[in-house]
Amino acid sequence: MIYKENDIVFGKVTGIQNYGAFVSFENGQIGLIHISEISDNFVKNIENYVKIGDTIRVKVLGVEEKNNYLKLSLKALDDRKRQKIKKPLSFNKPKRIKISNNEKDFEKLKINLNYWINKSLEEQNMIKLDYTNIIENINFEDYREQVKKINEMINNKTGAGNDFLGWTTWPKDFDKEELEKIIKCASFVRENFNILVVCGIGGSYLGARSTIEALRGLYPDDKLEIVFIGQTFSPLYISQVIKYLTGKKFAINVISKSGTTTETSISFRLVKDLLEKQIGKEEAKKAIFATTDKSKGALKTLCNNEGYETFILPDDIGGRYSVLTAVGLFPIACAGIDVKEMLHGAYDAMIKYDNDDIATNDCYRYAVMRNYFYHHNKSVELFVTYEPSLSNISEWLKQLFGESEGKNGKGLFPSSVTFSTDLHSLGQFIQEGSNIMFETIIKVENPLQDIEIPHDDLNLDGLNYLEGKTLSFVNEKAMEGTIKAHVEVGQVPNIVISLSKMDAYHIGGLFYFFMRACAMSSYLLDINPFNQPGVEVYKQNMFHLLGKKGY
Repeated sequence: MIYKENDIVFGKVTGIQNYGAFVSFENGQIGLIHISEISDNFVKNIENYVKIGDTIRVKVLGVEEKNNYLKLSLKALDDRKRQKIKKPLSFNKPKRIKISNNEKDFEKLKINLNYWINKSLEEQNMIKLDYTNIIENINFEDYREQVKKINEMINNKTGAGNDFLGWTTWPKDFDKEELEKIIKCASFVRENFNILVVCGIGGSYLGARSTIEALRGLYPDDKLEIVFIGQTFSPLYISQVIKYLTGKKFAINVISKSGTTTETSISFRLVKDLLEKQIGKEEAKKAIFATTDKSKGALKTLCNNEGYETFILPDDIGGRYSVLTAVGLFPIACAGIDVKEMLHGAYDAMIKYDNDDIATNDCYRYAVMRNYFYHHNKSVELFVTYEPSLSNISEWLKQLFGESEGKNGKGLFPSSVTFSTDLHSLGQFIQEGSNIMFETIIKVENPLQDIEIPHDDLNLDGLNYLEGKTLSFVNEKAMEGTIKAHVEVGQVPNIVISLSKMDAYHIGGLFYFFMRACAMSSYLLDINPFNQPGVEVYKQNMFHLLGKKGY
């Protein structure tokens, strides 16, 4: 009998690695239970659940066609079926293989499963790091002990700024009840309004905006429009937003821990005033949602007084690390995006990158490369995308790394470009200008949409050689040609971080990847990644010039 998808079968655990458990079956098939399929809870040690020699019941999630390997799950079973089976295997059909626990057989199993394991891990962990074009020969082993020490420091929360490390385990520790409330309120907004106005600045809006644009594109046909305000003092921008909202049915999500962030507070006052004038104060209360501190601050006081629905920004998560909290999840859910899948992707990334082995942890290898370039005459990291809808991911990254590392006269300057557009402006400088940068490319292998180039009878533009080709193909070749030019001629190192596709699961994993890399990178520079003392200087000067009392 050959097992197939959805079968529930008995097997014997024949090997355990940090990423999963190998299982053999008496019909000759073999498979892997990835660590994310062991339990609904966070799994730190697989041997707390299964051990070599255990006979267990598992569910088949899929079959790898080429080699007939099985993708298995324990958590997909109901609770009654998750228990270990103590009796030996016993099947009606004769045995086709001998199941052994000795090390020789286990190594043979690992070799046979290698192709399938790599494919399974690629699916589960979604992010690939390509550093074949970094030009430099970086010896990662030189960083082994330092990385191991910092990883322990992050996990044990003993480093600088350790009060703000809640994001490291948030994908498993998030408030399940609040998540359901977020989803319920988002459904209410989608059913009753045409526009959601998000009032926030920095980490209070960049994560949500970058996710919504990356997953919906810049011209979505979704029934709910998302408008962002509160990130600027521009009188033209704000005036035009207010004019655009006039007469329309909109809800507001204001995001501020203190409720006194100047840009956000001014915009919120203006849109709240418009909303109350249009539908009345009582109805406006049902259309205002606030993400703020759980117990204190001006915004929390206003919410208590007015009865606005509130979501919590946790005390131990700073703004630029908050995209996976209600700060990002509520507007993202309002946009019709599956926020549970975002957290699922972040959880799988958390499992993969909580790993102090520099030889296998791509997140930390990326952090090490950044550190190496910083100490070898590079002062700029240029984030590169080939999709305009991903440009705000670069903006999110600029804040993440800029505010986290730019202290004490240290840090790489994070900048960004969108190709091929910026190849016609900055391409010359990158190719032949000051040799001060390296590039980090964010690549999506399969676009959300694609379009073919048609035939033209006159062919005056000479493009018929591309007829029938897709724009994704052209974009891919543009990227390959650019990398070749920048690396081989311009001597600009290139790192490529790629996703197989852009969806909620993958972007959740991508956010976690970069946040963990940023923490490691900052600690490698001996910098607190979680404060931003320099930001306060401009505020103090501005408040003084505006005549604010006490400044």
